[in-house]
Amino acid sequence: MTSITETDLRRQLRELAMNLWWSWSPPARRLMAGLDTAAWDSTGHDALAVIEGLTDERLGRLESDATFMKELDSVFALRQAALEGETWFDRRHGSDAGDLRIAYFCSEFGLHESIPQYAGGLGILAGDHLRSASDLGLPLVGVGIVYHGGYYRQCIETDGHTRVEHPDFNPDRSPMQDTGHVIEVPMGEGTVFARVLRMDVGRCPLYLLDADIDANSEHDRQLSGWLYGGDPNLRMRRQMLLGVGGAMALHAVGECITVDHLNEGHAAFVCVQRLREAIESGLDHDAAMEAVRNRTVFTTHTPVPAGHDRYDVGSVTALLARITAPAGINEATLTDLGREHPGAMNEQFCMTVLALRCSSHVNAVSRLHRRVTKEMWQDIYGLRRRQAIPIAHVTNGIHVNAWMDSHAWDFWRERGIDLECCDPDVNTWESAGAVEPADLWWLRNTLRSNFIHDLRRRVAARAQRLGTGIDASSLLDPDALTIGFARRFATYKRAPLVFHDPGRLAAILGATDRPVQLVFAGKAHPDDRGGQEYLRWIVEHADSDVFRERVVVLEDYDIALGRSLVSGCDLWLNTPIRPREASGTSGMKVPIHGGMNVSIPDGWWPEAMDGTNGWSFGSTEEFDDPEHRDQRDADELYALLESEIVPAYYERDESGLPMRWLHRVRRSAVTVPSVFNTHRMVAQYLQDAYLPTHGR
Repeated sequence: MTSITETDLRRQLRELAMNLWWSWSPPARRLMAGLDTAAWDSTGHDALAVIEGLTDERLGRLESDATFMKELDSVFALRQAALEGETWFDRRHGSDAGDLRIAYFCSEFGLHESIPQYAGGLGILAGDHLRSASDLGLPLVGVGIVYHGGYYRQCIETDGHTRVEHPDFNPDRSPMQDTGHVIEVPMGEGTVFARVLRMDVGRCPLYLLDADIDANSEHDRQLSGWLYGGDPNLRMRRQMLLGVGGAMALHAVGECITVDHLNEGHAAFVCVQRLREAIESGLDHDAAMEAVRNRTVFTTHTPVPAGHDRYDVGSVTALLARITAPAGINEATLTDLGREHPGAMNEQFCMTVLALRCSSHVNAVSRLHRRVTKEMWQDIYGLRRRQAIPIAHVTNGIHVNAWMDSHAWDFWRERGIDLECCDPDVNTWESAGAVEPADLWWLRNTLRSNFIHDLRRRVAARAQRLGTGIDASSLLDPDALTIGFARRFATYKRAPLVFHDPGRLAAILGATDRPVQLVFAGKAHPDDRGGQEYLRWIVEHADSDVFRERVVVLEDYDIALGRSLVSGCDLWLNTPIRPREASGTSGMKVPIHGGMNVSIPDGWWPEAMDGTNGWSFGSTEEFDDPEHRDQRDADELYALLESEIVPAYYERDESGLPMRWLHRVRRSAVTVPSVFNTHRMVAQYLQDAYLPTHGR
C-alpha cells in the first residue's frame, strides 16, 4: 500500500512549488497559504517547507475536500496556460526575432520572501522583470549569485539600534536545482569553483552561481556569503564571479545568448569575458570590441557619483590577468575601458564606465534620471550637447499581480479589470474610473483593517522578543488616515523629514476628530551609519509620549511586509532629495489597492502625477543649503496635509463617503498601474533595446 507521504497530492503540490510562477498568481498563492496556515506563518511562507511538513492526516483531509481539489485543478490549469500557452511575444515577434536569447545579469533577485536573495529596489525590480518576461513569453534567462547569508534580518532593539542577523539559507532546500555543472573562474593567481544552480521563474530559468562548496577555500566561499557584505576586494571578486562566471555558466548549461543585459554595473566584467571570447574566435581587437558593444544592453540605476563601484586599477588588472592575457588584451586597454578619461593615471577603475563603454544601448530608469545620467557621464561620450548623448530611459514598473493583495485581486476582477491579461498594448485599468465610490471605500476599509491587524501582530511579536510587555491589541485606529513610509533607509531618502517640526506634526496626527497615523519600515546597509542613525532617531520619536499613539516602526522590512504595507496604507509618502531618486517603485504598488501617493517630484512621480491622482510637494529647484531645502519641503508637506489631504479624507457626504478623496483614488487607479507596470517596461526593453541589439 502506498504511503500517504508519497501520494500524487504531495507530488503535485511540490511540482507547483518548484516553479515560482505560483508566487505571483493570487489563486495559487492563496492555495499555498491555506495548506497549513500555522506552518505558512512560522516558515516565512516557505511553500516547500509547508508541503514537506504536511501530516498524513492533513493530506488525507485535503484529498477528500472536493472544494480544495477543484481549486487545485483550477490552479494547475492556470499554470499550464501561463507556462505552455501562446504568448504575446509569440504573436507579435515570433516570426521576426530569430534566435534571440537574452541574459539578464543582476547581483540580486527579489522573487519571494522565503528566498532571501535581495536587499532592496534593484532586486525587487529584477524579480518583477523576470516575472513579466515569463508572462509575455520573452526568451530571457536570469544570471545571479547564491547568498547563503541572504542580506540580513533586522532586529530593532529598544533603543532603536539595529541588530543584524543573517539567515542560514540552504539552496538545496529551496526551488533551486543543481544543474550538475561546476565552472572554474580564474581570479588573480587562484581559481574559484562554483556550481551552477537553476531556479524556474515561470518560463524563465534563473541561473545562480554557488561558490560555497567544498572545492573552495573558506575565503573563496565568502563570495556566496551575504549580499553586499565584505570589503571592496571581496565585492570586486564577487562581481567577477557574476560577470565572468555568469558568462561561463551560460556556456556550460548550453544557453546560446545573443543579448547581454546588465542590470546595473555589478556584472560589467561580463564584457571583458565577451571581449576575450570574440578575440579568441578570430576577430581583431577593434572588431571584437564592436562585437561586444553590439550585444550589450546596460541599465544604470544610480544618480549620484559616489554610488558607482570604483576599484584600484592594479587590483582590477591583477584579478583579470588570466582572462585578458591569453587574448592579448593589455593592461592599458583594460584600464582605459574603466576610466572616465582614458590615460588619466589618477583615476580608479569604475564598473559603470566599463559598462557604458561596452554597450550599444544605455538607459536610465526614469525621464528625470536620464537627464541626471547624461550630466554625470557627459565626458565619456565627448559630446558638447547633452541632448546628443545616446542615453535613453525606460521608466521602471511593477508586476501588478505579484504585489496585489488577494482581496484587491478579487475586487478588481469582479468589476471587469482583466488582471490575467498579458498584453502590454491593452489598457486593462481604464474601467477603474467607473467603480462605485461605496465599493472602493469598502475595499480601502477592508485592506486597512487587515493591515492594522498584521501590524499589531508584528508589534506584539517584537515586544515579546524584547520582553517589553507592550499591549498592541488596540494599537492604531483601523478607520484613521494611514500614511506609510517604507523603503531602503539611505540618507538621501530623508525618512526623518516629516519630523522636521515635531510640534506641527503632532498637531496634525493628534487631532481627535481627524486622526492621522504614520507607519515606517526599512533597512539601511549595516555599514551605513547615517541611515542606521535615521532609523534610530525615528524609533525614538515613535516611542515618545508625543507620538506613541500615532507612529509605529515595523522591523525586518521584506517582501511580505512590503506587500502588507502597500495594500494597507491610504497614502504613500516619499521624501527623497531631488534628483537623487532614480525611479523608485514602492509607490506604484499603492494605487492597485485604492491608495495614493504624496511625493517629492522625483524619480517616476513627475511622469505619473497629473494633478488629480495624488499630490506633489517640494521644489524642483536644487538648493545649496540643505537646511533651507529641508525646511521648505517639510513646510509644504505640512501645509498640504493640513489644507488638502486630511480634509479630503474626512469630509463625508450624506452617505458617509469621502467623495473628494475617492475621486482621486479612482484617478490614481486609472492612471498609474496602466503605465507603471513591468509588462509595459519589458515590452519597451524588447522594442527599444533587445531586438535592435540582436539585429546588429
